[in-house]
Amino acid sequence: MRKKFSSNWKSSKKPRKQRKYVYNAPLHIKKKFLSAHLSKELRKKYNKRNAVLRKGDKIKVMRGKFKKHTGTVEEINMSKKRIYVTGVELTKKDGTKARIQLEASNLMITELNLNDRKRKEIVERKK
Repeated sequence: MRKKFSSNWKSSKKPRKQRKYVYNAPLHIKKKFLSAHLSKELRKKYNKRNAVLRKGDKIKVMRGKFKKHTGTVEEINMSKKRIYVTGVELTKKDGTKARIQLEASNLMITELNLNDRKRKEIVERKK
């Protein structure tokens, strides 16, 4: 393997190369993998189907054990492509709590965090 990353891997039919594209992608491309669907109200308001998740967004879990749970995004791990949400945690036998990592594709944004100036500009521009 000569190249560390190539955008040509994305267009390949081979699952091996598609996995290679996702795992070896630089962070500015991995950020795009962290997008989630917008709720129906937000879709109408912003004329967009999805948006990249940010810390502070209010979300609803659509799949898995915590389905229909709502919370805010606590932390985003871009290298692992995982999201931590408030209230989504397991209680272990010894009583300690462990946070659960969620995938962005299993979430739906119900309210955007518009405190960030840059994000506000992007949202307003798309409107």
